[in-house]
Amino acid sequence: MSDASELPKSEKEEEEVTPEPEEQSDDSSEEEAAGATEMDFLRNLFSSTLGLGSPDKVLDELTLEGVAQYIKSGKCKNILCMVGAGISTSAGIPDFRSPGTGLYANLQKYNLPYPEAIFQIDYFKKHPEPFFALARELYPGQFKPTVCHYFIKLLKDKGLLRRCYSQNIDTLERVAGLEGDDLIEAHGTFYTSHCVSFCCRTEYNLDWMKEKIFSDDIPKCDKCNSLVKPDIVFFGENLPVRFFTSMKMDFPRCDLLIVMGTSLQVQPFAGLVGRVSKSCPRLLINMEKAGQADPLLGLLGFGGGMDFDSDKAYRDVAHISTCDDGCLALADLLGWKAELEELVKQEHARIDSEGKKEKSSESKGAAAKASSASAAPETKKEE
Repeated sequence: MSDASELPKSEKEEEEVTPEPEEQSDDSSEEEAAGATEMDFLRNLFSSTLGLGSPDKVLDELTLEGVAQYIKSGKCKNILCMVGAGISTSAGIPDFRSPGTGLYANLQKYNLPYPEAIFQIDYFKKHPEPFFALARELYPGQFKPTVCHYFIKLLKDKGLLRRCYSQNIDTLERVAGLEGDDLIEAHGTFYTSHCVSFCCRTEYNLDWMKEKIFSDDIPKCDKCNSLVKPDIVFFGENLPVRFFTSMKMDFPRCDLLIVMGTSLQVQPFAGLVGRVSKSCPRLLINMEKAGQADPLLGLLGFGGGMDFDSDKAYRDVAHISTCDDGCLALADLLGWKAELEELVKQEHARIDSEGKKEKSSESKGAAAKASSASAAPETKKEE
């Protein structure tokens, strides 16, 4: 499946980002764990590429059933999820790369020099109109989270989710109930916006940006009149520092990695699958297999290096289906299916109810404004 609802990302390597001191943990045990994991990562990289060592096999079988049995065993306490646009397509958000239906295949109306230009920072600064026209079509708040989003929320509720790493900028993880500490929005988010001027950088919230976008205004800073851009990562920009600082703490402690709805083609996000321990099981739920790196690329540290089919396969499971169907199947095996379906039903009903209240409030406000405007001339006439 193509990476959908995720934006193009910076091609810069993690070494180019210097984490700020205040974002580093003061816990010495965490620092030691991170250091040990860096060595473990290199050791695993060489041993897996060269066929050395005897990896521990955690799963009884390389199937969805095997993963479910592992979760039910109680040995699995720190699950990491890595998600891409495939988890949002059933909400109605198109992906980027699918032939014919992806966003890149349907941008002709914006008269771009090439499709990716709409997400390049230099082009945006000169021609912001295409991006904001597209933003009106895809703006957060117009879509409801999917079964897959709520499955991740269920993992959180059951105390099993350590963190969700998302390539998506649609904010549906937040709508589903994941909070700031539960979530690493690797490619940024619409949740906040900033003035693009380095001398200003004033921050604006989601409501401010929404008002600008849906009034057909190009968002300009109230203080310096420069462009204001949602905090999503364009080509030519660095990934958030928190992405790099968190992954060094999270992936060494992961005891199950669930990858959903991403083609694992873009670095450095794709390389995260290689940062878990050598024995950590990895489950891919996707419409096609992904992350199977060439041995040479694996040696260089690129790609996922997942192995589903070889004689040496011992921990990677590919469940080929839509993300929603895969999550329902796993939930069924775990005995959670009814709970998941009820959660989706209740939350969608709540979102619909809030949407109706918001529209009613907007209608009353517009009516009051129109009434006031029509009454003004009469008042003036009486005077």
